[in-house]
Amino acid sequence: MIHQYINNGYHIVLDVNSGSVHSVDALLYDAVEVLAKIVPDMEKPMPLTDDQKKAVREALVCKYSAEDIEDALSDIQELIDAEELFAADIYKDYVIDFKKRQTVVKALCLHIAHDCNLACRYCFAGEGEYQGDRSLMSYEVGKKALDFLIANLGKRRNLEVDFFGGEPLMNWQVVKDLVAYGREQEKIHDKHFRFTVTTNGVLLNDEIQEFVNKEMDNVVLSLDGRKEVNDKMRPFRNGKGSYDLIVPKFQKLAESRNQEKYYIRGTFTRNNLDFSNDVLHFADLGFEQISIEPVVGEDTDPYAIRKEDLPKIFEEYDKLAKIMVERERSGRGFTFFHFMIDLEGGPCVSKRLSGCGSGTEYLAVTPWGDLYPCHQFVGQEEFLMGNVDEGITHTEIADEFRGCSVYSKESCKNCFARFYCSGGCMANSYKFNHSINDTYEVSCEMERKRVECAIMIKAALADADAQ
Repeated sequence: MIHQYINNGYHIVLDVNSGSVHSVDALLYDAVEVLAKIVPDMEKPMPLTDDQKKAVREALVCKYSAEDIEDALSDIQELIDAEELFAADIYKDYVIDFKKRQTVVKALCLHIAHDCNLACRYCFAGEGEYQGDRSLMSYEVGKKALDFLIANLGKRRNLEVDFFGGEPLMNWQVVKDLVAYGREQEKIHDKHFRFTVTTNGVLLNDEIQEFVNKEMDNVVLSLDGRKEVNDKMRPFRNGKGSYDLIVPKFQKLAESRNQEKYYIRGTFTRNNLDFSNDVLHFADLGFEQISIEPVVGEDTDPYAIRKEDLPKIFEEYDKLAKIMVERERSGRGFTFFHFMIDLEGGPCVSKRLSGCGSGTEYLAVTPWGDLYPCHQFVGQEEFLMGNVDEGITHTEIADEFRGCSVYSKESCKNCFARFYCSGGCMANSYKFNHSINDTYEVSCEMERKRVECAIMIKAALADADAQ
């Protein structure tokens, strides 16, 4: 399977099945385009047939010299022989064994607080309460959650725990106590906890910063972008904007972590489809680890992204990719989460096929100890998997999530980005299609564009290094 595109002047050829990416000249690009229509995926490298080569010559004879066309055909054959072009899908037969694979719980999202001190207009959690009662997780429930994780980790050493909400800093003492308990258990069980906290920053202070820098492997800082954008969507309950209070705290924290092991995370909506300006605003504020996510909302929500918004969004991603190349070349580069891509190795096969591991390797825990596949399923009783006292009691839910892969989703089978996005978000799929074995097309379109931009950036920077 071949995917081709031109971005910012770069001619990119992606061999989907092998993962090989080629930045080529216009001639090779055009030749592959002809062959892609008539050359099937090859179980093993084969020479191009006379008819296939003839088709290329006839299609390109008016545009390129005969000698150059023959050189291009020779180059293409070399790529085929190296199994980097027209390669077969080696994973399709793996999916049966994939469904039977043994999984262990590796990560928990602890809903340390179902409460929040902001009133974000797009909050899927209903201002942190998840359409339920406002509540805080007790130390006892959190302790049982960590015990559950240790008991279900198997032989793995590293455990991931994200303190989430609502706003976790509203239950800060319990966060500290659970970290201390985790550190005690590390010594007993020869494990290592990697803690993360996601915060809006309202309650952030020097004492909390010091603890975070000592104990948290990663920090996610929620801020939407420019002051007018952030304050429109992330106000306090009294309607006052949060930007002026939060930004200096986030800048201080990012610097204190040497601009590493954190993300400043925004959300773009219909109100700021020019979100590249928000990303650049973050960069100009001094942040070097940046993420901005598209909002997911009902079509009736005024801020929700719609299909007709996609052309503008694509323009923004292209604009951002071009600027990032320029900034990187001038020594002012920054990391944008959605443009991060590994072309050398990448994730293991299971991750490529199934993604985040929700419902199997990753679970969310409510303040009262219920287990859900991830934070976005919390409160949906049909996805209640068990609790920290009894463990997973509804194993059929875990089985359903374990069987979810790019091969169980019809729309993924012919998508060039399937091994990069791993089938997309199951919660979004369920939200819009009432099935985790489907996809949310608007998100898919954006992801395909992000993958294209990420590859282009790699090509452009490699080109610069070669000069």
